[in-house]
Amino acid sequence: MKAKLGVNIDHVATLRNARGEGHPDIISAAKEVIKSGADSITIHVREDQRHIKKTDALILKKKINKPINLEMAPTEDMLRFALKLKPKYVCIVPEKRQEITTEGGLNLNQKNLKNIIQKLKNKKIEVSLFINPNLKDVKRSHILGANAVEIHTGAFASSLKNKNKNKVNIEFNKIKQCQIECQNTHMKFNVGHGLTYDSAAYLKKIKNINEYNIGHFIIGESLFDGFSKVVKKFKNILVK
Repeated sequence: MKAKLGVNIDHVATLRNARGEGHPDIISAAKEVIKSGADSITIHVREDQRHIKKTDALILKKKINKPINLEMAPTEDMLRFALKLKPKYVCIVPEKRQEITTEGGLNLNQKNLKNIIQKLKNKKIEVSLFINPNLKDVKRSHILGANAVEIHTGAFASSLKNKNKNKVNIEFNKIKQCQIECQNTHMKFNVGHGLTYDSAAYLKKIKNINEYNIGHFIIGESLFDGFSKVVKKFKNILVK
């Protein structure tokens, strides 16, 4: 099984919005990463629309030839928008207005969560839940009816970057156990948050990862090497 690469282009929009103008163009960015090998485009339409806006998402859906993975908070407003957009994938994520980036996994005890998942699935939208790497949350995701989970890899990636071998082993084993549980319950297993060349390559030790979702590192490295080179390097890491 060859792992897929989802590229998050949120921070192209962050740069565009800094001037309140139309450059850099997110459609051009999406097309460039697709041409370079991305299997899907991930966008997080936040409540405050601080980077990707709802209008961006609607235009992207019409203009690109790869699936959109819409990250969204579990709210009625975002549910209505997702049902209007009809992306191939939705990843339900936690969201706080004051956070810089997503800080952890989703609270799976929210009363409306199962209903939102079912309404999305009724429209043939595949639903994943962005969760912390623990077995309890994987099992709960299955009970809620999710098609997939995406494991928050921030703690793992940070420990690898800081060369904390003990912490790396602990976090890696958590992720590995979650993958085994996903396999047992027939859910797809995705990973994302804080991943770099090194941490993505390390995670390849875990078999049957469906998709790696990577954004900030790709945008950052592309300032030096360009989208094409960075995306192709990730593709080479994932498939070799």
